[in-house]
Amino acid sequence: MRGAQVKPLPEGVCRVAAVLQALGAEHAPVLLDEAARTAQQAADALDVALGQIAKSIVFRRQPDDAAVLVITSGDRRVDEAKVAPLVCAPGQSLARADAAFVKTATGFSIGGVAPLAHTRAPVTLIDAELWRFDVIWAAAGHPHAVFRLTPAQLRAWTGAPVADVTVR
Repeated sequence: MRGAQVKPLPEGVCRVAAVLQALGAEHAPVLLDEAARTAQQAADALDVALGQIAKSIVFRRQPDDAAVLVITSGDRRVDEAKVAPLVCAPGQSLARADAAFVKTATGFSIGGVAPLAHTRAPVTLIDAELWRFDVIWAAAGHPHAVFRLTPAQLRAWTGAPVADVTVR
């Protein structure tokens, strides 16, 4: 292929790939042709159920500005009222994080926030709804990158507790 330009992997994808390799993961990140900024886009690109997408929702705990990462099933919505008592001390509250905070706190842009390989470790919770599936897919550090895993691997690799954090 004369003249073909090889593009390096984005830095976030490299971080995720390195962590997955160190963990002995079976599956490396996959780059999709189309962006998968939303759970629906990822599910469509992978031809899987929406619930199999492990989406990352980042909150900003106030007043200490800690990042709180909730990894939830793509077909569910996070209930802040369920999350707050699990991660906040008296006098603290949660707010949705803006794009700048997400990038600074995790090292990833919205649409590519992986459940691991953050530049600063967030407070993390995993939605119990992910256990409806044997295989799930998570963002791998870039809106075009995902990786395959199981809910049990997600728990083992992040060390995060599993909780009921969604709206019914």
